[in-house]
Amino acid sequence: MCGIAAIVSHQTVNQELYDALTVLQHRGQDAAGIVTCEAGRLHLRKENGLTRDVFTNAQMLRLKGNMGIAHVRYPTAGCTSSAEAQPFYVNSPFGLTLAHNGNLTNTEELKKALFVEDQRHINTDSDSEVLLNVFAHELQSLGKLQLSVDDVFQAVSGVHRRCRGAYAVVIMIAGFGILGFRDPHGIRPIVFGERKSEQGSEFMIASESVALDVLGFELIRDIEPGEAVFIEESGVLHTKQCSDEVDHCPCIFEYVYFARPDSIIDRISVYKARLRMGEKLAKKVLRDWPDHDIDVVIPIPDTSRTAALQMANILGVKYREGFIKNRYIGRTFIMPGQKMREKSVKQKLNAISLEFEGKNVLLVDDSIVRGTTSEQIIQMARDAGAKKVYFASAAPPVRYPNVYGIDMPAAHELIAHDRTEDEVRVAIGADRVIYQELNDLIDAVRKGNQDIQHFDTSCFSKEYITGDIDDEYLERTEALRNDGAQAERNSENFIIGMQNGD
Repeated sequence: MCGIAAIVSHQTVNQELYDALTVLQHRGQDAAGIVTCEAGRLHLRKENGLTRDVFTNAQMLRLKGNMGIAHVRYPTAGCTSSAEAQPFYVNSPFGLTLAHNGNLTNTEELKKALFVEDQRHINTDSDSEVLLNVFAHELQSLGKLQLSVDDVFQAVSGVHRRCRGAYAVVIMIAGFGILGFRDPHGIRPIVFGERKSEQGSEFMIASESVALDVLGFELIRDIEPGEAVFIEESGVLHTKQCSDEVDHCPCIFEYVYFARPDSIIDRISVYKARLRMGEKLAKKVLRDWPDHDIDVVIPIPDTSRTAALQMANILGVKYREGFIKNRYIGRTFIMPGQKMREKSVKQKLNAISLEFEGKNVLLVDDSIVRGTTSEQIIQMARDAGAKKVYFASAAPPVRYPNVYGIDMPAAHELIAHDRTEDEVRVAIGADRVIYQELNDLIDAVRKGNQDIQHFDTSCFSKEYITGDIDDEYLERTEALRNDGAQAERNSENFIIGMQNGD
């Protein structure tokens, strides 16, 4: 999962792009980057690390220009090489830079075509570099020395014809403008908004509406599946549907975990969706376990707070904050490597014994993925004196990998894969496990926008909406994503870094 932002303004945009990345930091902590454009010249800074660590005052001053794009990344294949930090750049045609959230599912096929047919060199393992070169070739094949907006939209149509998978993208064309577009399924989120100034309209594109809110832009709407938005450097906005076939299937896990609660995605309030998840889960408890002995509901901070509070209200039991979170430790879900995740959990949370001692506690989390974090937190609750520890997940069992840009691990590393719910309960050490029903989750999210007919629920259902995912593809993906492969790549990157003096 990644975060993207783009701004076309009448003033320098470096600070606002930096601020946007800090707001979107929850979407990726592996690397950050900003590229700006001044009089047709591009200025780029990107590196591994958090936004606050990547950019110094001196580097920010070099990011001159009134338009630019930005990116925060975590790697879907576990690579931590700074060479794959974004934005990516290609000089031909016209000077293009790209920031991408998502994952292409036909990357290998595209790489071969780019080399054999388009004669383009790919320098990294990133599908984002592939996506940039596909767009560059489509634009170059038009044979124009002077670009028009229609030329840009025609190139996007070519991308839609060639690329499969999930992609929410911003591209800056040096000296011309900024483009944003979304795959025909609309899997990953992307929105755009406007801000009035004395010099005229200014525009922003971002992964989540909260980034627009913080910078004073008024949300216009989501970019529709298959649609493209182009903002000229002068501040003129153009939109066009660039795909002949669209089928809106946003990723439901955005609402469960990734997006900030104060964001609105596809006209659905993430906060209200999570309230409804808590309501559905509480009703399941009352239906399946009417004589429950829960004394207190405690969320596992931060994402599950909204659902947990609603559960407590409906169950008629106390809601308490039982864990204190160290704000200076990153989110364990998106940390590469199991040992790093385990160490981080212990540093990240500390239990308040008074809220656990002698009580039957219902812990609520947004989901259970690997199960390692859940197991450790349950043990923390027992060590703090809990009599019984029940565990509720606002999401259904995560049984299958996600191939559309979320770094869910190999299937065998998912604790619910090939396990019953009771076997999961035993594995994580809970007295009872309560999972959300998939239909209830869909209803909880869809109530905010009845126009959406279905969602990407592949990590729960193994129904991959692009229709090109089979067991062979999943096996190849598993070879890239399992913790052993990630550890080997990280070791290789460390050695290369040492040799280069990094």
